[in-house]
Amino acid sequence: MADAVGSIDTPGAQDEVPETKKKVRKGGKRAKKGPLKRLATFYRQIVAELRKVVWPSRNQLTTYTTVVIVFVLVMIGLVTVIDYGLNHAAKYVFG
Repeated sequence: MADAVGSIDTPGAQDEVPETKKKVRKGGKRAKKGPLKRLATFYRQIVAELRKVVWPSRNQLTTYTTVVIVFVLVMIGLVTVIDYGLNHAAKYVFG
């Protein structure tokens, strides 16, 4: 079933092109490049994305690391206190 031009499902849709005028691509862009070229492209894209990253300064990195270590120590202390309390409660209840 063909959608009308500008329908909700396919906005800006045009009439269907006859099968003889359609250009069929086999394998898309991947078929044109060998595996080594695809791998090189992949690594080039990785480097390009890493250049976009905003890296923290040494001061920010020190602050973030300190915050994480303090948070982990607080959580270890909290879990230790809860574990100690539950251990004594279980010993009291089950004797």
